[in-house]
Amino acid sequence: MGTKILIIDYKVGNHQSIVNALNFLGYDFIVSSRKSDIIKAQSYILPGVGAFGEAMKNFNKLDILDCLQEQVLIKKKPILGICLGMQILAKDSEESGFCQGLGWIDGHVVALNKAKDLRIPHVGWDNIKLIKKDPLFLRTDNKELNYYFDHSYHFVCADKFISARCYYGEDFAVAVQKNNIFGVQFHPEKSQRNGLKLLRCFLDISLKYHSV
Repeated sequence: MGTKILIIDYKVGNHQSIVNALNFLGYDFIVSSRKSDIIKAQSYILPGVGAFGEAMKNFNKLDILDCLQEQVLIKKKPILGICLGMQILAKDSEESGFCQGLGWIDGHVVALNKAKDLRIPHVGWDNIKLIKKDPLFLRTDNKELNYYFDHSYHFVCADKFISARCYYGEDFAVAVQKNNIFGVQFHPEKSQRNGLKLLRCFLDISLKYHSV
């Protein structure tokens, strides 16, 4: 398709499901954490499974934060954070005490409410409620969609950044966006047709950006 997407490998989680989904869709992508690849890429997917603190520690060890920040915040290249990749877009997290995040969206990551006798982590398929269809959900006709989740923490931020919510003991954000920065708490790469539609929407965003 001609759009080079970089799956950022910061040593947390398994990228294979995302690789499989992008191969199926025909994306032109690579998996890397090299600065040269970050600079050359046209858009980014930031996956992640595991702990917030470990993710940020790995980012610092790789010494790629300044490079990625320039590409995303200054050059405005699109980025999609998935699960933990969405959470580290926040300013900080209370997981394992306190840890600073990227701070690209003004928000905080907190634990899911355990007071409702619900199983934590929140694992499996669940419905989301769309708040903003444009641009990540433009390919869907439904107001409520089903996606695959696996998380114990969630993103708290202002309503203006929230494009979808979910209810699991409490109402919380599951999709956020700010300009060229996007994040989803669920796993589109494991969410079958609905997930593939969302990934296609992100490709549309990338194509639109590079046609400007």
